[in-house]
Amino acid sequence: MERWQKTLSESITSLEELASFFPIDIESLRPVVERYPLQITHSYLNLVRQIDDPIGRQCIPDLRELEEDHLSLDPLNEENFSIVPGLIHRYPDRVVLLVSLFCPTLCRFCTRKNRLARTRKGGERILLGAALEYIESRSMIHEVILSGGEPLLLTDQELETILIRLRQIDHLQVIRIHTRTPVTLPERITHPLCRMLKRYHPLYVNTHFNHPLEITPRSAHACSLLADAGIPLGNQTVLLRGVNDDPGVMNELMQKLLSLRVRPYYLHQMDPVKGTGHFRTSVQKGLKIMSSLRGQLSGMATPSYVIDLPGGKGKVALLPGEVGSKGNTLLLRNYLGEMVEYQDNER
Repeated sequence: MERWQKTLSESITSLEELASFFPIDIESLRPVVERYPLQITHSYLNLVRQIDDPIGRQCIPDLRELEEDHLSLDPLNEENFSIVPGLIHRYPDRVVLLVSLFCPTLCRFCTRKNRLARTRKGGERILLGAALEYIESRSMIHEVILSGGEPLLLTDQELETILIRLRQIDHLQVIRIHTRTPVTLPERITHPLCRMLKRYHPLYVNTHFNHPLEITPRSAHACSLLADAGIPLGNQTVLLRGVNDDPGVMNELMQKLLSLRVRPYYLHQMDPVKGTGHFRTSVQKGLKIMSSLRGQLSGMATPSYVIDLPGGKGKVALLPGEVGSKGNTLLLRNYLGEMVEYQDNER
């Protein structure tokens, strides 16, 4: 057993374990974890100082997850875009390959929290044969995104088996891996893993840092190993109420990411996922933060602020000053019921 696997096996998975670290009401939270399971690595739990601090909010169960929020189990319509098991085909030229149903730490704001909660309980396994055949049979697919769950919870050998198979597909040009392990399980990023990944360029990795406190010597080292292997790194941050919905916090995060050779890529407006309503901010809050960033940060450190339209209609980028602008506009009923007009400038 490798070090990261041992760390993973020691994760906090019960309220009783969690109560030995922080004062929680076990009985009141039990219905929450029955619906949305609990798992936190010690690597990530060690960053929590208080239950309601920016790290604690992201990983510690909250009664508000059970509120009747009228949000969607599957806001991006991924089930209907899952042409074959384990594959999501939303855009003509790229697909998402769900290679794992598990994560080191189960984020309470996760877009797929309802799907993952269901599949974890059912013990479902992902069989990728049909998905790989689907990719091979469609020459318009040029890019594959490995996601999950957490793709880097596969062993090096399991992951390389998939990469070898993908690299045998002539029309496939780019492989992308979306991972939060540098944050929640930095031990997973090892020299052998990076040597293996280096053999399958062009390969990109998108990380998921949401707060400056997640940038530690361990997570910085993990990013350094990946960057030293020649892997371009980007970061996707989710705008979360009570976590990072502050211009100063976001400014610090983006600056620190760039110093790690991780380029800020997207700032996501929170998807309207059932069980996550307490994390949501207004679009106006996001635009205000972006306006602040553009006055303080270089272009390289400034992410695109995007909304993933309901029903799987794709991402649209918003710029400060564009809400209510003239031109090719869309009317989007925001997930909180507000009407937002903005320019469709994705393409």
